[in-house]
This record gives sequence, C-alpha cells and structure tokens, in this order.
Amino acid sequence: MILATILPRGCLEPVPVARAPDGTWIELAGLIGRDAPRLRDALPWLMSHHRPSPERIAGWKGPRYRESEFAFLPPVVWPPAFRDFYGFEAHLKVTRARQGLGMPAAWYEAPIFYFANPTGLCGQDAAIHAPAGSTELDYELELGVIIGHGGRDIPPERAWAHVFGFTIVNDLSARDLQRREMDVGLGSAKGKDFATAVGPWLVARQDCEDRIAGETLTLALSARVNGRELSRGNSAALHHTIPRMIAHASRDVELFPGDLIGTGPIGDGSLLALGPEKNGGWLKPGDVVELAIERIGVLRTRIAAR
Repeated sequence: MILATILPRGCLEPVPVARAPDGTWIELAGLIGRDAPRLRDALPWLMSHHRPSPERIAGWKGPRYRESEFAFLPPVVWPPAFRDFYGFEAHLKVTRARQGLGMPAAWYEAPIFYFANPTGLCGQDAAIHAPAGSTELDYELELGVIIGHGGRDIPPERAWAHVFGFTIVNDLSARDLQRREMDVGLGSAKGKDFATAVGPWLVARQDCEDRIAGETLTLALSARVNGRELSRGNSAALHHTIPRMIAHASRDVELFPGDLIGTGPIGDGSLLALGPEKNGGWLKPGDVVELAIERIGVLRTRIAAR
C-alpha cells in the first residue's frame, strides 16, 4: 500500500490518497468509507483494520486523480514531531574527521537525535533556495520512518509494530550556518531550519516485510545531482537500528501517529561527506537533487535562486 497527501490544482485543502495499480490516485476517504481529512489521524485505524485492501484499491470504480492534476505534499503534513537521528557511523566518522575530530564515545552508547521543524517540510519537486546568509547548501540522503501506532517506553522487540511505513527524507543543510551554530555548542538551528523535503509518498511496512530480519531493514539508497550519482549505501549499515531509535525516542515520552523519524544520512550521503571540492561544489540554483530508496521511489528537489 502506497499513500500520499496531495494538493489538487485549484484546491486549498490537502487530500490523503492511495495509489492504484495503474499509477492514478484514489481519495482515501472513499476507499475506507470514513472521513480522513489528515493522513496522520487515519494511520492507527488503517493499521488496526488492515485497510484499504489491495483488492479494494484495484477494483475501485470511482473518481481518480492523475499526477498532472495535483502537487505532492509531504505524506504526513505537519507531523506531531520530527526527530532526526545520526544512525550511520560512517557519515559521522568522515564528517568529524574533516574537522580533525575523532568519534565521541557517547555516540555508541545510545542513538542521538535532534528535534527538527515539523512545519518546515516540503514535498516532491519543491523549489528550495539556500537560507539568508548561506552559500554552502547541501543535501542529506535519509530513510524516513513514520509512526502509525503511538506509544511510550516502547521496547525494541515491539518497535516494528508501531511503524506504519517508510518514506524518503532530504534533510537540506546550510553547512556554513550550521558550522557557526555548532561551534557555540548548540544546534542544529538555522543551519537546518528552512526546508526538509519528504516523500514523495509513504510505503507501508508490510510492503517491505521481506526486507526486515530482526532489527535490520535492508533497502538500497542512492543520490543523484543533475543525473550524476554521488551517493550509494544501504539501510542495513545502520549502527543504531530503527527499533532502537524508536525505543530511545519513546523513553519517558509519548510517540504519536504521524511522528517522523529520520535515520540520518548514509556514509557518503551528503556533499559534506563526499567533499564538495571534488564534486562540483555546494548545491546551486538550477541543480536537481534526486534521492532514491529501493521499494519507495525517487524524491526530487529543485534548487532555486533566492
């Protein structure tokens, strides 16, 4: 099952939809026979009732949307919370080495995350510009995890049961602003707080069950800039697994349906890790960034002039 939130041309209200086998999109409320004004509110019911069924989607005779008729919004518009983790050891190692730093011992003790802005999300084909005062715009290739059933103090062995599904996250970063903030010992703040691309849709966990073994999810990730592949990796390389991220995030606090969790970038999943001097410099107006994750799709972001 693939779900999305769209904004039809000429409309002011987002519409949750499900993808049909022919690539068209069907309004979720019609498929499930109940109101579904926001996808995040529908997620627990969808998980509990195993709806809509593939047969219901394939046999739908009602109206449909074609992709030329709408724009994609983030799958969950304004999630209750957005926690972005630093799950891949290789990325942290190489970026810290560029600063002459070693790995902090505390990183190995528990998954580390920061709270990102849930209202700063944008969807497929969004035109993004660098924030004021920045000349070092970067992408970050991340797997996104969306919570379906909320919970508190969730143990790792039960964590997958709280996951509705997966999406793609481009945690766009202004490295020059981020560097100044981190030098103070607090952040990230305005180095991240301008735009995060998410989408283009949400793929249900059940569609990836054959790629889950214990705590490990195995999906290939890659990134292209202007058609040239720069990054490639696999979610199986996560040092801190998704169940352990969820357990840590829910310790002494409630997770809610629709919460977004980012895994952090894969080892070479940013220009910072690759070395911008070897790869055409930082992102600039006119560039097109495409992040691809197996079983999910391609999230495309266009870089614009301010």
